[in-house]
Amino acid sequence: MSAYLAGLPAFLTYFGTGLACYGLFIFIYTLLTPHTESRLIREGNLAAIVAFLGALLGFSLPLASAAAHSVSLIDYALWALIGIIVQVIAFYIANFTMKDLHGKITNGDIAAGIWGGGIAVVIGILNAACMTY
Repeated sequence: MSAYLAGLPAFLTYFGTGLACYGLFIFIYTLLTPHTESRLIREGNLAAIVAFLGALLGFSLPLASAAAHSVSLIDYALWALIGIIVQVIAFYIANFTMKDLHGKITNGDIAAGIWGGGIAVVIGILNAACMTY
């Protein structure tokens, strides 16, 4: 039985690091975006929910790719940081391509939320694919 669990410490280390990376991503992303996601989500703003879940999913894809392809925990953490940076850039790309994205999300415009979240997922897919070195 112990042979089956030999990889458990590595799994727990990578999983714990991944959860910490999610926390760091949420902290940085919400700090840099002009609207307060947590407040909007608590108020039931569907546009904010869709946009934020898209950002989380967009970050999850490269994070998973980094976990699968990294050669060490440090390598994993560095690629996770790159994933965070790319997702922040994805928000600014979405914001640049839709006038007043922040205001529209704040006002509950579902199309704006889908646009912002969709751009995050699209960029996340490309980011994850590029991490398969």
